[in-house]
Amino acid sequence: MTDVGVIGVGSMGINHSRVYNTLPEANLVGVSDMDEERATEVAERYDTAALGLDALIERVDAVSVAVPTQFHYEIGCKCIKGGVDILVEKPFVDDPERGEELVELADREGVRIQVGHIERFNPAVLALEDVLAGKEVLAYEVRRLGPDPGRDIQDSVVTDLMIHDLDIIRNLVGEDPEHIDGVGRVDGRHATSTLTFSGEAIATLTASRVTEQKIRELGIATDEGYVSVDYLDRRIEIYRGSMRQMVSRDDKTRYRHESVIERPFVENIEPLKRELQSFLDTVSGGGEPSVTAEDGLAAVRLAQAVEHEVFPNN
Repeated sequence: MTDVGVIGVGSMGINHSRVYNTLPEANLVGVSDMDEERATEVAERYDTAALGLDALIERVDAVSVAVPTQFHYEIGCKCIKGGVDILVEKPFVDDPERGEELVELADREGVRIQVGHIERFNPAVLALEDVLAGKEVLAYEVRRLGPDPGRDIQDSVVTDLMIHDLDIIRNLVGEDPEHIDGVGRVDGRHATSTLTFSGEAIATLTASRVTEQKIRELGIATDEGYVSVDYLDRRIEIYRGSMRQMVSRDDKTRYRHESVIERPFVENIEPLKRELQSFLDTVSGGGEPSVTAEDGLAAVRLAQAVEHEVFPNN
């Protein structure tokens, strides 16, 4: 069993605490937060202790770092110097140079870093490898939309929301884009970007905090049809094998086109549970994390390149 803790118990940190508390391979030693009252409340809810940062680091083998992005570097350094493996919520850092420093420090101290790109562990995303096998992908289209969450978020709509999909697309394509276009609207709360890759595939991504409907969708056009992924419902639909024929009736000829929809089985497991299990497996068994610090850095760099295009005056 691995002794674990959570640093930062805001909306995401609470969920980390909840899931750790259910995993048989994890012993939730404690939680830490600048808001001591909040830390105490969460600790009581999950039958653990509210601890100061230094005290928590001394008692654990691994932690989730779920503080605001601007504190990732500082907290990450403390954990690494304390010999504690870390799962850092996305975005990994606000400055790629500081991220590189964290990677170098972790290498020297023999500490593992995993970055919390949770959509990598969405069962529908994990199933895409088999669905797309042998197909030529022509285009990706992503919509990550929702209402204003009603809380202070320092990260832009690109680094807070779109970065999920930039990481997924980059992982699916296997390379960074050659060209980036984009436009932003509504005081930085809505952005659309188009990425062009060397193999001529294109990806169009929209992220927004101004819609009333929550949408998390990925569409993939291939040479054999269209694949639709719903992140929220964890569902895949494949539109292909359409039947086209001319039908004669009452001396009239009509064209008929019937679409065939396949719905492959997708295991319904909470992505955060799968993510934390993967992290604990790495901590206990060694090896490379499923989402490395280098992956996190690449996503940050790509998000910042997109930001430069969509919000050039920021």
